[in-house]
Amino acid sequence: MIDFIIMIIVGGIAGWLASMVMNRDASMGIFWNIVVGIIGGLIGGWLLGQFISFSPEWLSYLVTATIGAVVLLAIVNLIQRGRVR
Repeated sequence: MIDFIIMIIVGGIAGWLASMVMNRDASMGIFWNIVVGIIGGLIGGWLLGQFISFSPEWLSYLVTATIGAVVLLAIVNLIQRGRVR
């Protein structure tokens, strides 16, 4: 149960950081930041897991989820507008 709560918190922070990097913070609320962060964590874990091994610390989870969320938002930008902001 505690892992699920940590995943939501880290996912929310990662989604918020990614929305700031991709300049989408004004268009996303806290719910979508959490969703993007959690999905970004899955994407980032898969992508970075192909190249490096990570330590099981919250900071590595945050970095991984943020990278994955940025990738996810870049894909969403491509689909919505035909370009990356």
